[in-house]
Amino acid sequence: MALKRMVLELGMGTDIRGEDYTKAALRAVHNALRQNSLSIADAFGLNREDMVVKIIIGAQKPETVDKQAVADLLPYGKPEVVVEHGGMDTLAEDGSRSTIMVNAALVVYLDLPEGKTWGAAA
Repeated sequence: MALKRMVLELGMGTDIRGEDYTKAALRAVHNALRQNSLSIADAFGLNREDMVVKIIIGAQKPETVDKQAVADLLPYGKPEVVVEHGGMDTLAEDGSRSTIMVNAALVVYLDLPEGKTWGAAA
């Protein structure tokens, strides 16, 4: 069996006034999750809990993102959270604070048997 990349979903989240990178990351993941209803595991006769979901977060201050809080947002599947430098901070006009923008990519993998032909006529 081998992990096969099945789905890529993207999201964006912000924290306009609080400069909270975790809050923006959670909003980015929520945005990506709410754009789909994954039935890919069902289509292959697998359990949704068996999906491996790699969550890649891009934030200007990656060290401040709570990875466990991000992982806990998934409704099912096995999360792996990676936080990298990315996203964007936009300084307020008076320079007193920044608006935080964080990006999220959710990559869904399924463990599928090698060489099996799916959906082929018997």
